[in-house]
Amino acid sequence: MSRSRYAGFIGGFGLLLVVVVLVSTLLGSSDEAAGIAPGGKLAPFAVPLVLSDLPGDANIATRAHQGQAGNVPACSVRGAQILNVCQLAEQGPVVLALFVDGGSCAAILADMQAIAPAFPGVRFAAVAIGADRSQLRRLVRSRHLSLPVGIDKDGALASLYKVVSCPQVNFAYPGGVVQSKALLSNPTRASLRVRVTELVVASRVRGWRG
Repeated sequence: MSRSRYAGFIGGFGLLLVVVVLVSTLLGSSDEAAGIAPGGKLAPFAVPLVLSDLPGDANIATRAHQGQAGNVPACSVRGAQILNVCQLAEQGPVVLALFVDGGSCAAILADMQAIAPAFPGVRFAAVAIGADRSQLRRLVRSRHLSLPVGIDKDGALASLYKVVSCPQVNFAYPGGVVQSKALLSNPTRASLRVRVTELVVASRVRGWRG
């Protein structure tokens, strides 16, 4: 499916997500098919921060002149108004939530915000898929979020990261290699803390000294 066609129905992504999850549950499909597999790399992207004034779609290009994906590689798109996953991975382990602003899905943001101070070397971030920016700004401000929250208004990351549930929480080593399978639903705060602790321990075994 082309990115332009995907953008045409991303406004209904929340409903689509519910249907996909329901069908997967009824058919007994495995969570292993969702998210980037351990050992793979976080797919590069750069998106505007929700609280910025920067317009535009997600840049997901891996090389120059890729048309709708981006004119320059996503990893090179940096700035104070941009959430760049490559930049996060350069700084330490990454915990990345992809979510839709609906139902209880956004509750993951408060949980990530709550545990982040206990893991100062970990880069926590979130991206809203196909959301209304003004509504997202209210959400970020009402929950007093300091972790960076980006917006992917055309939904490019949903297919790139194989999102089939909400939220999807990804865990990656410094450098962006995925450490473990993504969480595919709202975890308890305690279980989220356990997963982040495991990420930190595993990163240190690999030589990270954060």
